[in-house]
Order: sequence, then structure tokens, then C-alpha cells
Amino acid sequence: MAAADPLFDNSPPKGPRPPAVKPKDAATLIVLRKDGKKPRLLMGRRHKGHNFMPGMWVFPGGKIDRGDYHVPFTGDLKPETERRLRHGLNASRARAIALTAIRETFEETGLLIGNPAKTSPRAGPWHEFLAQGALPDISRLDMVARAITPPHLPKRFDARFLLAPAEALYSLEPRPDCGELDEIAWVDLDEALALELPSITRFVVRDIAERINHPDRPAIFMRFVNFKSKATPI
Repeated sequence: MAAADPLFDNSPPKGPRPPAVKPKDAATLIVLRKDGKKPRLLMGRRHKGHNFMPGMWVFPGGKIDRGDYHVPFTGDLKPETERRLRHGLNASRARAIALTAIRETFEETGLLIGNPAKTSPRAGPWHEFLAQGALPDISRLDMVARAITPPHLPKRFDARFLLAPAEALYSLEPRPDCGELDEIAWVDLDEALALELPSITRFVVRDIAERINHPDRPAIFMRFVNFKSKATPI
């Protein structure tokens, strides 16, 4: 684990502590591929010039957008996925968070989770996704973790980590350089753990390794209380 970890460095800052920033709801999508000798995950490296986690390998994701409440979609959340997502969210925001994960994955990698459908032009962040002739499908998602970044950071997120099988994708070939990620790749779990990762991402990679053989594992909620990390099942 890197010594200067921007997510799980739980040492309190020196000097007066500024007021904690309210975390923004966000979603991350882990796409799991099992068609080779080893299971692989879709990951991307953030541009080194980015002001948040520069140069680190992450799963696609980002913060919720108003448009995520209103885009049409197919399927519905699995009961267990909805139960976990509604830990801290109402039903509408839970679905919006699931749609955030799908939208952000498309924006950052060009990979689409959805079903063919007649779509109408729509302004906003879903315009290009819908232009592919598909609607997002939230029925393929499982929730595996939730994490809130420490209170002393200037940028904070309340992130839900969702998992989808690669079979839910239209195509397995990501587009290069879609924005925040300067490299996108399918990596096996051992390769992933050798990359420069935020510690929450490292935790989730290890969790996925266990979850492949034990799919009924609970989701884990990680947060900080008095600058000490706390993890509880949800």
C-alpha cells in the first residue's frame, strides 16, 4: 500500500481542523470478466495532472448528476441490490446512483451496459449514451461496498461500489482516452493488486477475489469515526 494514500490516510491533520466537507453521493462500477484463464477487472489510470488521485488506477465512476434521476432505463434493481443501496438513500436516489455507475462507465471507457431500444434525443450527460440506440439496464448490478472518504479531505465522496458481469456489456473493447483515464485495461486480480491503487480500491479488488467463490458475501460500509476507519456489513 502506498504511504501517502489519499483515501484511507486516517491520521488527523496538524493544526486546527477545518469544518468537514459534506460528502457527495457517487458511484463506481466494477466489471468482472470470466472468459479467460483468470478473472479480469476493467480498470483505468487517472491522468497525472488530475487534482484527485492523480496517476492511480481505479474503477470507472463519478458523482451523481441530476440527469440520472430522469433518464429512462430497462429492468430494475435486484431486491438485495436495492436494499443495500437504500442504506442512506431513498428509492429514487438509489436508482439514480445505479444509473450514475452505468453513465460514468460509458463516459470514461466507452463501454455500455444496456439493452437495444428506440430512444429520443435528450440533452445533458446521457445524450451520447442514448444516441447509441440503447437504454441503461440496472438489473445486472450488485452492490459490494460503500465508502465515505475521511472528514479532513477537501474533496469527499460517499461512494457505492457496484459489480456487473462483462456479459452485460455491448462490447468488450474500451475506447482509449475518454477523459479522466489515460489508460484503460482488463487486468487479472494479481495484476490489479500490483498497480498503484487507492486503498479502498485495493480492498474491493481483494473482496472481489473472495466474492467470486462466495457471491453471498455482505457488502461492507467503510467510513471514519474520530479519524479511525470503521467497517460494518450492510
